Amino acid sequence: MKKLLLILLLAMTASVQAQDADALFESGKEHYKADAFQEAIADWKAILDKGQHSKAVYFNLGNAYYKLGEVAPSIYYYEKALQLDPTDNEVKNNLVFAQNLRIDVIEPLPKTVFTRVYDNTIGSLDSNLWAWLSVGLLMAGVLSFLGYHFSATTVRKRILFVGSLVLFGLVLFSFTAAYLSAADEKNERSAIVFSDTMDVREAPKNSGTVAFQLHAGTKLEIIDQDGDWLRIKLSNGKDGWVSASALKEL
Repeated sequence: MKKLLLILLLAMTASVQAQDADALFESGKEHYKADAFQEAIADWKAILDKGQHSKAVYFNLGNAYYKLGEVAPSIYYYEKALQLDPTDNEVKNNLVFAQNLRIDVIEPLPKTVFTRVYDNTIGSLDSNLWAWLSVGLLMAGVLSFLGYHFSATTVRKRILFVGSLVLFGLVLFSFTAAYLSAADEKNERSAIVFSDTMDVREAPKNSGTVAFQLHAGTKLEIIDQDGDWLRIKLSNGKDGWVSASALKEL
């Protein structure tokens, strides 16, 4: 009986929180339409504070910060939206507009043929999408094999048998892609520069020689850490040490 009451209480709490989040989301939209961007941001951040994250909330936050001309948070929230749905073209387009406001122009190193192929295949979907694709292909393969087993004609048997082999091969590929994608996501640490100007030093200390500077909105990769210092790397190959307080990790 106590367990049942606890389940009912949790369900009621979740329902109330969902309704509250919906109300905040709609309130944010109304504020946004009225050009009250700070109020819209407050509404949508309140949803995040409740532990409820969604692409729509991140996307709208990116739009609101873009309207305010705040480059770093705008890029940050667009990137957060893309983490949840890497295929959303509207988010990608708005991210490009925000990136055009950055001071830093960083030319990435040319990619090898292998890297380009990897990015265009394994990197085209996140690990969750690859996993769901694996499940779908597996179900299709099982159905095809069952069709082969129960089919009455030789031609149909051959077609379904070959089809099931192809599908099981695709299952193996998509499962491998899901594993590799998950490993990449686990190992990757990226961040956005939030300071207007950030010194990148040759050593993890304030007395370290300044190698170069970065500015708000630049995305970088975190490759090491030493206390409150992070070793970062840019897409052009440059690296150095920065204070963790100058960044916001994605």
